[in-house]
Amino acid sequence: MATQENIPHRPPAKTNNVFVVHGHDEIAKTNLEVFLHEIGLAPVVLHRQADEGLTIIEKFEKYSDVGYAFILLTPDEISYIKADESKDDDARQKEYRARPNVIFEFGYFIGKLGRSRVCCLYTGDVSLPGDVSGMIYKKFANSIEEVAYSIIKDLKASGYAIA
Repeated sequence: MATQENIPHRPPAKTNNVFVVHGHDEIAKTNLEVFLHEIGLAPVVLHRQADEGLTIIEKFEKYSDVGYAFILLTPDEISYIKADESKDDDARQKEYRARPNVIFEFGYFIGKLGRSRVCCLYTGDVSLPGDVSGMIYKKFANSIEEVAYSIIKDLKASGYAIA
């Protein structure tokens, strides 16, 4: 059981910049960006930043200096195991997955910021990573507004001044 003595102190957020990791669901991404603007934060979406001749990983590293990250897991890809390759399409056991870059950036931010400063939002029947122990996933069906109160609570606990 967690007690006040063994809960690490979280310093207040030093910036209003928060990173938004996303796949191909433009509606969910835009919905999250609008919500974050409405509560006074500055969402950093990589493709909206200047390229400056940087490689993608250099650009990612440059703009990842944030205090919090939001990961949008959306069912953008369909996969199946190799053993099902010879089966008819309707006989394959399919899994809906987020884009590989989303999973990579998810892990990057957990390592950089810690689990308490990463919020994973998901929709649909997307497969959730099984090896990220202790993560809380917030499911929404149609809009980020469905989990807005929970997001605000987490941001406040991480030191963000949200009105």
